[in-house]
Amino acid sequence: MTAATAQVNGITVGYEDAGAGDPLVLVHGHPFDRSMWAPQVGAFAGERRVIAPDLRGYGATTVVPGTTPLETFARDIAALLDHLGLDRVVIGGLSMGGQIVMEFCRLFPDRVRGLLLADTFPTAETEDGKRVRRAMAERLVSEGLKGYTDEVLSKMVAPYNIEALPAVADQVRGMMYGAPPEGAAAALRGRAERPDYGDLLGRIAVPALIVVGRDDEYTPVADAEAMHRRITGSELVIIEGAAHLPNLERPDEFNAALGRFLARVMTKA
Repeated sequence: MTAATAQVNGITVGYEDAGAGDPLVLVHGHPFDRSMWAPQVGAFAGERRVIAPDLRGYGATTVVPGTTPLETFARDIAALLDHLGLDRVVIGGLSMGGQIVMEFCRLFPDRVRGLLLADTFPTAETEDGKRVRRAMAERLVSEGLKGYTDEVLSKMVAPYNIEALPAVADQVRGMMYGAPPEGAAAALRGRAERPDYGDLLGRIAVPALIVVGRDDEYTPVADAEAMHRRITGSELVIIEGAAHLPNLERPDEFNAALGRFLARVMTKA
């Protein structure tokens, strides 16, 4: 496993690059960093190349205050793939990461070999939602992320898992506490302006896996089922005993679903 940096699009991107072979790119959510994918990097780097970048404003990647649209995140990922000499990839994301992956599919459909959408949703923000995200952005800049983290941790990780899996809860809490406020705020402002990806889903012609935690309050099972209906031939997996972060709460089940999917993608290569 190699932690590396690349100069792309005027910023320094930190990323994990592990294994060799067919590439899998994993895009983290808000307000996390690439370490949220540690169970997947560890599980799949023995059979393929796994790349997990820190998004602009998070982790080891440059913080750019202001507003970071989803398009900017997607173009950063494309530039990193160019830097690494990679053309077509299987790409997956969770929550905001899933929306960035949808934007990547919109901009670079020919670069997508397979698609993982975990605990995410395709709709544009409502007017009320825009106000809430913008207000939260200002709060994060003025207060930092501790108060926000303490308020929402039980939605990120199911309350029963906070008790039963304290190491997972500590990891999630640590990522959130450590997120740069200006970077997280810029992402919230950009996410407030995201487009609706519903029509895009209907045009996806590559294998797609949709995963959701059974007890996810942010992106309920109904959202995943709706995406499943829109993407022809997609597979839907509901992870029992998990909320918004099934890849960390139930890594064995998540990895089993992802492993089956990756094998299916290979047969369609």
